[in-house]
Amino acid sequence: MDEEQDQWIRVPVGDDAARWATRVRCRRVLFVVHNVTSATRLLDVLPLFHDDLGVQLLATCTGSSAFRSGVADLLADTGLPVLPWEQALATPVDLAISASFGGELGAIQGPLIILSHGIGYTKRLATPSTEHRAPSTEHRAPSTEHRVRSSDADADADAAALPRSAPPPVFGLAPDWLLADGVPLADALVLSHPEQFERLAAACPEALPTAVLAGDPCFDRMLAARPYRDRFRRALGVGRGQRLVLLNSTWSPRSLLGDGNGEEAGGGDDALPALLPRLASELPADEYRVAAVLHPNIWHGHGPGQIRAWLDRAGRAGLALIDPLEDWRQALLAADVVIGDHGSVTYYAAALGTPVLLGAAPLDSLDPDAPIADFIRTAPGLDARAPLRGQVDALIENHIPQPGPMRFTSSVPGEAAVRLRRAFYGLMAAPEPPGPALLLPLPLPDPEPAHRTAPLYVLTRVLAGPEVVVTRYADPAREPAGAGDAHLAVHEDTRDPGQLGLADVVFRNGAPDDPRFGPPGRWAAEVLDRHPHCALAAYVTGPSSCVVRTRDGALLRLTAGAEADADPAVYASAVHAWLAAGRTLAALVEDGLTVRTGSTDHHVVVAAEADGPTTGGTRQRPSPTPADRSTAHANGADTPRAGRRSPRTGS
Repeated sequence: MDEEQDQWIRVPVGDDAARWATRVRCRRVLFVVHNVTSATRLLDVLPLFHDDLGVQLLATCTGSSAFRSGVADLLADTGLPVLPWEQALATPVDLAISASFGGELGAIQGPLIILSHGIGYTKRLATPSTEHRAPSTEHRAPSTEHRVRSSDADADADAAALPRSAPPPVFGLAPDWLLADGVPLADALVLSHPEQFERLAAACPEALPTAVLAGDPCFDRMLAARPYRDRFRRALGVGRGQRLVLLNSTWSPRSLLGDGNGEEAGGGDDALPALLPRLASELPADEYRVAAVLHPNIWHGHGPGQIRAWLDRAGRAGLALIDPLEDWRQALLAADVVIGDHGSVTYYAAALGTPVLLGAAPLDSLDPDAPIADFIRTAPGLDARAPLRGQVDALIENHIPQPGPMRFTSSVPGEAAVRLRRAFYGLMAAPEPPGPALLLPLPLPDPEPAHRTAPLYVLTRVLAGPEVVVTRYADPAREPAGAGDAHLAVHEDTRDPGQLGLADVVFRNGAPDDPRFGPPGRWAAEVLDRHPHCALAAYVTGPSSCVVRTRDGALLRLTAGAEADADPAVYASAVHAWLAAGRTLAALVEDGLTVRTGSTDHHVVVAAEADGPTTGGTRQRPSPTPADRSTAHANGADTPRAGRRSPRTGS
């Protein structure tokens, strides 16, 4: 056995597997993974083999994709035996399932079925390169010439070099992808709608006999999870009265996240760097939740650390980065509007009836006969010159879902599990398990509350009665318009500690018994002692409560009522505005406080807290006088305070 074969697994397949395996008469089903993107579709259908003790599931990676990062971890998480690609080619299987054309698929020893890893086959990609051959040609199928499918990335790069008069073929529907030696590469090609049969018949009639109408398992999982939309919204930190704005980008230079690649790729704007600061400057933090779903090829091509670095400032302002493997579908179901591009996720959003604004829309990269091309031609585009909030609100309020995306995503919604399992077992010539064919329900995401450490520009208006209107902007690029008095609220973990010296309100989040900070009252006293121009310190102890200390020494607990679900730091800013307007603490304790964010009211109970020992006598420190404030601002502390409008402060 050579060094390469030393890496081959011995159980449950291998030369002496029968000696070590417990179940030795199983049929073998091989999941062929090209990259993380294609693997997500294979994970959708893996449960169709659950409870069948006559099937041994295996996995392998072709090694053909430019996006190899993340695949090993994903395969390890499945818990399936992973065969090196050469061993997979040398091992007879009863069925191989792929969601891509990457790799030397024609050399697999067994029936092959190919699924789409998006919304059918819609993109134009250059013909496969022959430069990325598999490591060995020793274990070929009977045909003597099998093209090695390159990665989608290689093909897309090659496409830019083709003359305009010869557009690249449609990925997954052209002979270049579907045939080997003039014979269909796959024994079955899964399509989700009859319109794909028509395009297949026109582009590659030789492959038409292999086509199987089996729907879209990914879309079926979303449809089944629709009743749980409110749970997904709560998990993503979307409160009452808030709108979830979801950014979505496929990969490539011409996507929403792409930099356009200049004139050679047909132009394109570098849209996202201009869009991100507008989201913070124009969308009030407590009325909008912003999240982003980025294609796995972006994550694994550039690296998760690089993505977080690029979007660090947006993250500190509250942008949630959604897991591209587990949680993107739940985020799509939770969204009120999607700002996207020509990728599958944007089309899935439209199919779910969600309003879509296109931030990038390169039509020439799409099959002009595909339904998504019609959608891109007619969907509203983001106007970079018009106010963003107005575009978002108008689209949501006037939206009428178009029937096309829903109709063309799957002609047999809810039937993918039944149809796919029938196709799988038919190719294996095996009886299906007796139970129903079922996909897994979408899991509830881990809680993802908005955690903002960027400075918050806060506008407040104290109304008659115990009511304060609060509008917060996280790290705005310029001073937002709006009526009211302004102040600055800064998280203690801000990236720029200099902002703490300018803050009217300093706050942090933590457990009330965290020994690193001491009791909340003690922490607040230390903050006020450390930052002499801060008027109020707030320790957020949970999703509905915080403890605040005023400059005059009062210690209060703010607890949200049953329906209140705003960030408790909002309540602290409302108390600051109340006191700065000359209202009394006694009235707060007696009547409580109603905090309004947008059109939503949050009723807050205010209670005096028993005070423990403090250090330095901070809580008795007198409030800064007007002269003190003038001196501070003369030294550069141009901080927004109640009754004062201020220029923009950096993060």
